[in-house]
Amino acid sequence: MASSSEPGGGPEGTASIVLSLLAERPPTLGEGRLVCIDGPAGSGKTTLAAAMAAERPAARVVHMDDLYDGWDGLPRLTAQLDGLLRPLGRGEAGSYRRYDWHAGRYAETVTVAPGPLLVLEGVGSGSRAHADLITVLAWVEAEPDLRLRRGLARDGAALADRWRRWAADEGLLFRREGTAERADLVVDGTGVTPPRLRPAP
Repeated sequence: MASSSEPGGGPEGTASIVLSLLAERPPTLGEGRLVCIDGPAGSGKTTLAAAMAAERPAARVVHMDDLYDGWDGLPRLTAQLDGLLRPLGRGEAGSYRRYDWHAGRYAETVTVAPGPLLVLEGVGSGSRAHADLITVLAWVEAEPDLRLRRGLARDGAALADRWRRWAADEGLLFRREGTAERADLVVDGTGVTPPRLRPAP
């Protein structure tokens, strides 16, 4: 493995690696490309998505947090992803219902027009059901204790039990989907070590 002093350890370097992979691959989402940034909560997916957007301002970023219908929403993602990704795969606008976490219900419908690059970040974004539309799948990981600290710092210590239940649910999802094993690259969410590319089959 490369040393942490080599390029690629931080989000900017990782974004450059993802963009290089994209350039080597044909479009998969109509005439555009789809990057899915998956991995457990608190691992650093949003940070990588922001670095991607900074590198490619024309990219559209969609956060999976807007698609879950609350803390128990992981099992019901397929319909939301179908409505977003399948039309885009045909070169048409996709859409999803944005979930309002404060109100506890779905809010407006968000339309996503076809474009050169869609970055979809969050738990479950690398769905096996939509693998044919994914150009690059990145798996971001970090130690569980660090991820929990990050999550509680963001959402508040009162949600510790919900976070732990979410972690159990996402673990089941990842094992069923084989997400990490299917990823094109594995990213250290702490930025200490550079991404590891999956060997070509």
